[in-house]
Amino acid sequence: MFKYVKSLQYPININKNYLSIAKYIITHYGGANGELAAALRYLNQRYTMPDDKGKALLTDIGTEELGHVEMICTMVYQLTKDATLKELKEAGLDTSYAEHGKDIFPSDSNGVPFTTAYFAATGDPLANLSEDMAAEEKARAIYENLINLTNDPDVIGPLLFLRQREIIHFNRFKELYKSYKQKGYQ
Repeated sequence: MFKYVKSLQYPININKNYLSIAKYIITHYGGANGELAAALRYLNQRYTMPDDKGKALLTDIGTEELGHVEMICTMVYQLTKDATLKELKEAGLDTSYAEHGKDIFPSDSNGVPFTTAYFAATGDPLANLSEDMAAEEKARAIYENLINLTNDPDVIGPLLFLRQREIIHFNRFKELYKSYKQKGYQ
């Protein structure tokens, strides 16, 4: 079902430590509105979609979101890979270091660990798609906030790419929602 391609959807080449932005970007890995929550939400909800079109869309977007998780983790790794313990402390990443060393752990920017409580699944295709559209809009807004927090083009490029994918996902969910509404699915 899945085919792994050993390249990122968008090239990421960050060659300097930028720990403060890494601390913020991690929220798109393990935060409530991050890529991991989106991937699991869509891959879970696909089973109760009323037709193959809905199942395929949630599978496609859920799978793409897993690719976005990889991009976010790559960014955080590149932004922090040569950081000293002193630099980690100064950036407020010492608590993460104490728990996980330099491993990338799914949490939000405040260090709150990922939980499946971040997403809903009701079994109702319209309610789920409404949740999905809201998730994409929140993710888009957070990418815009992250872009506003930096002026580094090596960081902004991937964030812009990911932001654009959120818009596309929102539109695809909206199309499916309208289709299901017209068909009278509840």
